[in-house]
Amino acid sequence: MRLDTVLTPPATMPNGLQGTDDGLWVCDQATDELYLLDDELRIVRTVRTTAENSSGLTVGGGSFWIASNGEARARYPRPGDTGFSGVVRCDYETGEEVSRFPTPDGGGIHGVEWVDGLLWLTAFNPKALVLMDPESWSVIGKVEVPHERLHGLAWVGDGIWCAHTSDKFIVKYHPETGDELDRIVYGAEDPAPHGFTLWKGELWSCDANWPSPVHPDGPSVSRIIR
Repeated sequence: MRLDTVLTPPATMPNGLQGTDDGLWVCDQATDELYLLDDELRIVRTVRTTAENSSGLTVGGGSFWIASNGEARARYPRPGDTGFSGVVRCDYETGEEVSRFPTPDGGGIHGVEWVDGLLWLTAFNPKALVLMDPESWSVIGKVEVPHERLHGLAWVGDGIWCAHTSDKFIVKYHPETGDELDRIVYGAEDPAPHGFTLWKGELWSCDANWPSPVHPDGPSVSRIIR
């Protein structure tokens, strides 16, 4: 495996990805804006959202579903900020908030994925992938997983990929049993996987880290080549 990485992408702190027919959507944790990128990873649309400390994104049912993790830490407060932690639903055309929902375990959330009218979420108490009915906001199924820091999700038909950021690998899980079907391991010098998606038949991840001695290259978006 190797990464085709774009450093200093068109997002300050890319922490969520979602591939669509329109292009690649990026969730910016610093600004709580969504950016639609074209094939050259250039911004062609910007959507301002009511999410706070956003950390995950999916598209479905005419809406954006954004993982919101409470008080924003990388931008100035805005009127209307509430410190809400959960999933914020915004209209796909206007960006206006439609509704918001708490996480089923009451904790943080970093991964959301729309699949056939249902939503997969990451959960930490216990560590699990949770399948939700987005209309009733009820739990339909749950698959516990053994690894830490669940982040971006990508559905590929016969399984669901989950990025484990701290471990720097991505695991494909069976959606009913939780059995491991495949694994992608990142190298020690590779960007860490935060956001994650399937776009045009290829897997993509992004690293939200600010430039630092530990991560001197800062944020990035990567295409996974296997």
